[in-house]
Amino acid sequence: MLGLLLRLLPFWGREPLFIVIGSVFGVRIMYLAVRDEAWVPGAIGVAFLLATAVRVHTVVRAVRARRNPAPAVSADGAVSDAVVRSQSQPQGPAGQRPAPAAPRKEPNAWGQAVAAVAVFAALGAALWLGPNLLPSGDNSSPRAPSCPSGEDEELPSAYTGASRAVTGGQLCEALNRTDLARLLGTPTETATVVSGTSDTALLTDGKVARPEAEVRFDTYTVNVSATYNELSIAQYVKLMEFGEETDVKTLSVLGRPAVLSSDHTMSIDLGLGSGGSGGPVGQGPPARTLTVALDAKDPGGYYEITVWSTSGALPDDGALVDIAGTVLPTVPEQAV
Repeated sequence: MLGLLLRLLPFWGREPLFIVIGSVFGVRIMYLAVRDEAWVPGAIGVAFLLATAVRVHTVVRAVRARRNPAPAVSADGAVSDAVVRSQSQPQGPAGQRPAPAAPRKEPNAWGQAVAAVAVFAALGAALWLGPNLLPSGDNSSPRAPSCPSGEDEELPSAYTGASRAVTGGQLCEALNRTDLARLLGTPTETATVVSGTSDTALLTDGKVARPEAEVRFDTYTVNVSATYNELSIAQYVKLMEFGEETDVKTLSVLGRPAVLSSDHTMSIDLGLGSGGSGGPVGQGPPARTLTVALDAKDPGGYYEITVWSTSGALPDDGALVDIAGTVLPTVPEQAV
């Protein structure tokens, strides 16, 4: 289609357009060739520039011919018959000479050139901006999944008894941030799995609300939960000391008591290849958890931010502190 349009253009519109296209593509390809040290693209760029130079020479000759018109000359050097006949026809008396024909108005060469370049610029702008103006439903770049709406979710009765309990969907919205990968130290990654659930804490007979959300990347997985019980951070640290846990570090986050601890995730072998009976629960990769009180007074209840990876690698503790300082202030605190 573009080739047909170019062939239909007049000379003074087509040639400047070819010159613009050849110059832009030639210079661009030469730049990429020099940057990547690739000789094949360099040869292609040189070919574009040579073809453009030939067209520039053609346009220059045409401009000179328009400024200095001359009788048409045949291949053997003879003046064309039409010119000879026009000069050899007898002319009548001065009073009877026919009026000279009005000069034929030729199209403006510069106007055609400017119009052709404007059309090319409009087509280029449409191709360049088209993907940004159209809906990105078929975009090849990966897009982060969204959190579940949770509109039809039926909350356990424990959520009505907690004064500030949030849902798993609200935790998910707070955690599923565009800058979460950067906070983890892997800024080029995009979340692959996002989830949020409104459940209750284990061994509480469904009386303690414990919503949680999880965002999974190729390198790390981040889990955020909120437990609405009466256990303060100070009591939580004493339980760790009683259990002789190591790698425990107390600190303050957002002006609230907090503690860093390490543990292992659980690994479950489903055993699908052996009749589906499943295997025992094993020890998964190590995880690092930052536990932060719900508020500065530490009356009870806490957030937990846990990070792990299948490779066993963990980000430094500063990443967990940054996640807490960024995510927790966006978690809504409201009655359910």
